[in-house]
Amino acid sequence: MKIRATIPAHGRDLRLDLFRGLANWLIFFGHIPNTVLAWFTTRNYGFSDGADLFVFISGYTATLVYSRMMVERGFVIGATRLWRRAWQIYVALLLLFLFYTASIHYAAHGTELRALLDRFNVAILMDHPDEILLQAILLRFKPVNLDVLPLYVVLMTAFPFALWLMLSRPDVVMLASFALYLTARHFHWDFTSYPAGVWYFDPFTWQFLFMIGAWLALGGAARLTAIAHSRWSLVLAVAFLIFAFVMTLSGPIPALRALFPEWLRAAFVPNDKTYLAPYRVAHLAALIVLVVQFIPKDWHGLKWPVFAPLIKCGQHSLEVFCVGVYLAFVAHFVLITVSHSLPAQLVVGIGGLAIMTAVAWYRGWSKEVDRFVPRLALMPAPPKELLAPTWHALSERSRRRHELADRLKQERRRSRSASAAGDAATRRPRD
Repeated sequence: MKIRATIPAHGRDLRLDLFRGLANWLIFFGHIPNTVLAWFTTRNYGFSDGADLFVFISGYTATLVYSRMMVERGFVIGATRLWRRAWQIYVALLLLFLFYTASIHYAAHGTELRALLDRFNVAILMDHPDEILLQAILLRFKPVNLDVLPLYVVLMTAFPFALWLMLSRPDVVMLASFALYLTARHFHWDFTSYPAGVWYFDPFTWQFLFMIGAWLALGGAARLTAIAHSRWSLVLAVAFLIFAFVMTLSGPIPALRALFPEWLRAAFVPNDKTYLAPYRVAHLAALIVLVVQFIPKDWHGLKWPVFAPLIKCGQHSLEVFCVGVYLAFVAHFVLITVSHSLPAQLVVGIGGLAIMTAVAWYRGWSKEVDRFVPRLALMPAPPKELLAPTWHALSERSRRRHELADRLKQERRRSRSASAAGDAATRRPRD
């Protein structure tokens, strides 16, 4: 196969880790309903939110990691590594489902807050547990806030074939992805959910955002560098972000509705998230233009300590995402049972971020330990001249004690040998 795509260079782009960590934080805040924390998310100030950013960066980073492996070691090796990652995500989803639903049921029955079961869409689990568990394994039954991971599993499972084709025909595959996106939006193609409805994140449309990230990683970003850094693209991006800001705020602020004709507002409100409305993609593209222009890859600010928690959370996004989903339920439960005041909301929000960051740091430390042990086992023995001497200055007294003990042992052995020889001579019979 002829490779026409540009294989990404080695090295880590900390901007990807930074913004994927930010996406995890935004998703955590967005999963805590009816709090001031939701106003820290971008969904209240524009068309896209943390989920868009998460899917886009996931496509970009998956291509960075596995494209070179697929080129150097073949399709089978690259595909099986991608499927192994998809399996890890799937197992994480099932474990999260188990702990998540068990905790919700325990909390609801222990405090008589049966409304929690309906709030998180797990009430049916008690009526038909065998069927619900089967449908959860098949990714058809999803409690509230567990919609992103099934989408991620499907995209990563199908990605090996798309990546293999994109390595040889990146533009053709990107056009095919765009055509699938338009067709799925028009005909509302989607996977069915149990017991009714469809997936909240339609894989046939959201794959477009994932594939945009892959295409940019395989040379698309380099080809668009001049456009992304041009002045007119910056002007258009800022203008569209301002438009999205005002249009989104026209929902909670009725006074802003007078700025738009009703037909125009009807095209953007409500925001079509299930089938990934084009203006969500445009909004994310505008944000990317700002990042490219003002935060270069070698920006020294990426090494500032203030960004370290975000970067660390982005480097271990799967673990952080799962913990964040669970902590969002815990935060909601604390707020409705203890206090829903503003200080309480801020405390649970900050506490959740602290736990997510601690999990990320632990995962990073654990992986470093796992990498370090095999390296020690495989290291060759150092030359003898580099080895430390057997006796050191600090152990001189101990050395002399051991030498004296050795001399005493040798003298005892000689004396015993001499006495044994004398005894043998006396017992010898005379002629």
